Amino acid sequence: MKKFSIVIAGGGSTFTPGIVLMLLDNLDKFPIRKIKFYDNDKERQDTIAKACEIILREKASDIEFLASTDPEEAFTDVDFVMAHIRVGKYKMRELDEKIPLKHGVVGQETCGPGGISYGMRSIGGILEILEYMERYSPNAWMLNYSNPAAIVAEATRRLKPNSKILNICDMPIGIEGHMAEIAGLESRKDMIVKYFGLNHFGWWSSITDKEGNDLMPRIREHVLKHGYEVNVDEHQHTDESWNDTFRKAKDILELDKDYLPNTYLKYYLFPDYVVEHSDKEYTRANEVMDGREKFVFGECRKVIERGSTEGCELHIDEHASYIVDLARAISYNTQERMLLIVENNGAIENFDKTGMVEIPCLVGNNGPEPVRIGTIPQFQKGLMEQQVSVEKLVVEAWIEKSYQKLWQAITLSKTVPSAKVARDILDDLIEVNREYWPELK
Repeated sequence: MKKFSIVIAGGGSTFTPGIVLMLLDNLDKFPIRKIKFYDNDKERQDTIAKACEIILREKASDIEFLASTDPEEAFTDVDFVMAHIRVGKYKMRELDEKIPLKHGVVGQETCGPGGISYGMRSIGGILEILEYMERYSPNAWMLNYSNPAAIVAEATRRLKPNSKILNICDMPIGIEGHMAEIAGLESRKDMIVKYFGLNHFGWWSSITDKEGNDLMPRIREHVLKHGYEVNVDEHQHTDESWNDTFRKAKDILELDKDYLPNTYLKYYLFPDYVVEHSDKEYTRANEVMDGREKFVFGECRKVIERGSTEGCELHIDEHASYIVDLARAISYNTQERMLLIVENNGAIENFDKTGMVEIPCLVGNNGPEPVRIGTIPQFQKGLMEQQVSVEKLVVEAWIEKSYQKLWQAITLSKTVPSAKVARDILDDLIEVNREYWPELK
């Protein structure tokens, strides 16, 4: 059986150890001969890499390991690029959240002005990694789960239309884990779902079990009372801000009880509530820096000092196993049904053909084959048309270096109350993003 070589782009990420442990836990399904890390921040990557080298030595000593800041070394001889980069790191995420909040607007890393700011930084970083892959391993596939996925996907559609890149997000997967718990199932994989929308902006229209029994009524009843809150043992989404996000789904569902919503719709449909319940001095970025960031780097340093994983509390990122499912689907032509962000191209009949939509696809060795959705209701269509226009304008602004287009994008976001507020936020964001954004004119 073929063994695969992968490079994790964003080797210094706090998610990297969990992903490495997840890959090692799935070697029977997806055998690996080589794992490489790539990051442009050597110091940050070194800590994660030294710990992961010890983990690999203990758990799978036959796997070759390399961490590098040299693109040629990192991207040569790889089958898959697994990308989770954060251009500007948490320092910039904090500003993405706090600047809009200062103006009374939602401060969130992927939604509204914060997401637009992050998107303007991410486009160049993702294109750079894609170019390295195409130069050094032209037959490889890039599995991209870098945020904001919607803007990144639109940028690659426009600028790299023939690239072997698949854009995927773990948020629906996380919510489906809660749904499976509500429905009394072992796993989200016991469900067959129909879902449509944009990234962080969608709805489930049908959920059945493998025998075809409709699970929507049971899940709907729970969500109307409790949102998506359940007793699920998970490490990533356990802070109070996440619990509030899961609970708020009950108010989103009231708007249209036929469709179960993605939790992120709270930022667009209840922005006043979000701002009111936000701490302008201590945002989600601060939670992450004081929580996961300190924990992961602290555990990695412990592993390095001891030269062993004994007593190490780093854990498998089980809900990242969709990355293995995706790599397997491509490698072994499994035709697994997965939610991906793809060009609409008629899958949703009454929606922009070039919009990057998040829908179920059958995945095989030629990539994704979108499942036909048909027509969608006016309410969802209207929201999606507004949001897809925001994403397209951001990418046009990046390509054309256009201040005007970026101002339009922020003005059009449902989270922003007026063009004046949009302009004030934009001017503040330009100030802090000078080393990351193209110079706008």
